[in-house]
Amino acid sequence: MADEHTDTTPVWIETSALTAPALLGAAAGFLLGDLMHRSGRRGVGIGLAAAGVAALLPFAFGGVKGLVTGPRSKLGVRRKIQRIRDAGIGTPDIDPVEEELREQGLL
Repeated sequence: MADEHTDTTPVWIETSALTAPALLGAAAGFLLGDLMHRSGRRGVGIGLAAAGVAALLPFAFGGVKGLVTGPRSKLGVRRKIQRIRDAGIGTPDIDPVEEELREQGLL
């Protein structure tokens, strides 16, 4: 059975996607650094730092979630075993027409 958590994105695409915002922010900082007043730079810097931390939270949450419920964790193994057991049970084939005919005594 194929693993559900395979990632088909090449590594270089993911790396460039993660570094592009940092490079753009650094370029904007160099260009706008001297144009702003000192107190304005401090406020913008704190705001951008908070936005950066907020942007990293989904990655951190996804990593922790993967450790807790991933396919190699205790909980992940239990879920996989339960899915295998449930797949073996199956659903009984119930035909409503045949059931109705049996109730009427025709079958």
